[in-house]
Parts: sequence; structure tokens; C-alpha cells
Amino acid sequence: MAPDFTKLSDAELLSRSAVGDEAAFRELVNRYKNGLYAFLRNFLNRHDLVEDVFQETFLQLYTSQASFDPSRPLRPWLFTIAANKAKDALRKMQRTAAVPIGSMTSPEEMSFNDVLNVLTAEEERPYEELQRDETAESVRRIIADMPENLREILIMAYFNKFSYKQMAQVLSIPIGTVKSRLHTAVGRFGKEWKTTVRSKNTQ
Repeated sequence: MAPDFTKLSDAELLSRSAVGDEAAFRELVNRYKNGLYAFLRNFLNRHDLVEDVFQETFLQLYTSQASFDPSRPLRPWLFTIAANKAKDALRKMQRTAAVPIGSMTSPEEMSFNDVLNVLTAEEERPYEELQRDETAESVRRIIADMPENLREILIMAYFNKFSYKQMAQVLSIPIGTVKSRLHTAVGRFGKEWKTTVRSKNTQ
């Protein structure tokens, strides 16, 4: 009788996949593909790059699965691969085209809850479809124009719900740096969001 792969742990699936069980690897892909794709879409903001990096990430997972430590969670490891490959893709793109990243400025005060409400507005607020689309597009534009280190940590914290510890593992930085960088990212987003809202209100 074939096993129910949906009930197996990540480590069990990787163990089966490492000895040639393709169905086990397909289950891992199905388990993480939506979250990973959303992460890359927000991080890269370019469809052509997203598709390439998405495929490269799972290819790297497949070729490196034998080195996975089953005592550690798979999700941070997988997103570490994705983040590194996304950065590589952006660096390659920057060699041939300028990418707007904006300039760091002193942020206007906006609480973490305020920012979270904006980032999740399309799911939690009863806007009409067009309004939701406009909000999502504004959020994507603001995040796309942020410096890479702020963009990645904001996406990990609010879109992928990583803990401080997980973000520190993925980014290979101390937890204190994670907190400081996230605070800066939230302030930057808050300032840009307020500017966007004021601009719309004056139109």
C-alpha cells in the first residue's frame, strides 16, 4: 500500500526522495511551492526572474537534499536557498540595467500594527475588487523600490511569517540586527505608504 505522503514529515519526505522516491519530492514541492512563489514574487517583482529562481531553488533542494540535517526544520533552509538565488539574480540584472532602490530617509512614525494592516489589506479589509488591486499594487511598488536588505526582511516577516530566529538563520545575521533592520524597514514602508495615500487623496 502506497504511503500517504501528506502525513509524512519534511525529513521523512527528504529521506525517501534521497533514495529515488520522486513522489516524495513532488509532495515537498507541493507543500512549499505557494509560499515560496509568493516570497519570490514580492522579493523580485519581475515575473521572468521569479520563474527562473523558483525552478533553480527546487533544483538546488533536489541536488543538495543529501546534505540536509533532519534535526533542523526544512522551511528556513529552503528559503535560504531561495533568498541567495534571488540576490544572485538581482545582481546579474543590475549589471545590465539600473534598478531603482530609492534613498534612505528618516521615517515618519507608523506602528508595526499599522504596517501589518496595510500589508494584509487585500485579505482583511472589505474593499471592492478594484480597491484591493490598487492597494496590492501600491504595496508591491513600495516594497520593490526598497533597498534589498530591507525588502527581504519585510517580506519574510509579514508575508512569510518568519520568526526573528528563523530570519536570523536565513540571512546569517544576529537576531539584534534582524530586529533593527525590520524596524528600519517598517519605518521606511510607513513613510512611503503615507506619501502614497496623501498623493491619492490630492488627485
